[in-house]
Amino acid sequence: MPLPTTMPLPTTPGRRRVRLRPAGTALAALCVAAGALTAAVGAPAAGAARKHSGAVVVLTAGSLETIMKTAVETGFHRATGYTVTDISGGSTGLAQDIKGGVHKADVFWSAAPTSDKVLMGASNGNWVRWYLTFATTSLVLGYEPSDKFAATLRSQPWWKVVTKPGFLLGRTNPVTDPKGRLSVDALRKAAAQHHDAAVGAIVAKQTTVFTETSLVGRLQAGQLDAGLFYAVEASAAHFPTVPLTGVSEEADYTLTIVAKAPHPAAADAFVRYLLSPAARKLLAEKGLKELGRPKLSGKKSAVPKGLRKVIK
Repeated sequence: MPLPTTMPLPTTPGRRRVRLRPAGTALAALCVAAGALTAAVGAPAAGAARKHSGAVVVLTAGSLETIMKTAVETGFHRATGYTVTDISGGSTGLAQDIKGGVHKADVFWSAAPTSDKVLMGASNGNWVRWYLTFATTSLVLGYEPSDKFAATLRSQPWWKVVTKPGFLLGRTNPVTDPKGRLSVDALRKAAAQHHDAAVGAIVAKQTTVFTETSLVGRLQAGQLDAGLFYAVEASAAHFPTVPLTGVSEEADYTLTIVAKAPHPAAADAFVRYLLSPAARKLLAEKGLKELGRPKLSGKKSAVPKGLRKVIK
């Protein structure tokens, strides 16, 4: 039986029908079909996010170190392809590092607006021209469930327990860390409220003042009976907590892209990710309370154009 002069091939939706032609045109037609198939397979799916490479340098409040390492870095990389170079520490100290050129940062994720403010203005190098306050967390008392004072902390007022003989209460340095300032304020307020000088006297003890990134480890190692932590870091470290009844101290977390960021595209992507529904849900699960309407401070015109719509 003679072969037909044309032979229809199966078609794929969205692709041109290709016919085999006899003699010299057959090979050329096959090449066209192969090229079309290659292009279709190699093309990204509609709406798929473009993956990137490279790192973003983020200076992060020490209270976020655990959640950054265990959740945020992985989620951000999966969503964008970028990796994170995270440098954690007290927000006040990190702000001084930015000002002094110690670190060339892309993003500053601080635990206090005051840390951003010291980087604003010509006299401060204009390192920060805008920042976004987007979440809060409470100051709490964290402890190890196996500690000798654990049962007492669960049954008696916290401000009485911390003054018991032998009790070691850890906190951070108020000079370098906003949490350290909030801890001092909490102790002084409790002393005044309950007329208990012993609570206020804890402020003068320097032997249990540690860096923000080492306080968790001190408690885990049994070197302390309790520590003053943010709820987000206590949750990440799996510490049971006691609320500071009668005292209310909270941290306000801020985000900004530092001026002269060496990796602006990656910095933009990181801020976008933290404001995304997926990241906001993750942070809420870890103890960060999202603000219903994030607050923009500074010059709106200084915000990268691509972020203005997201922030709004």
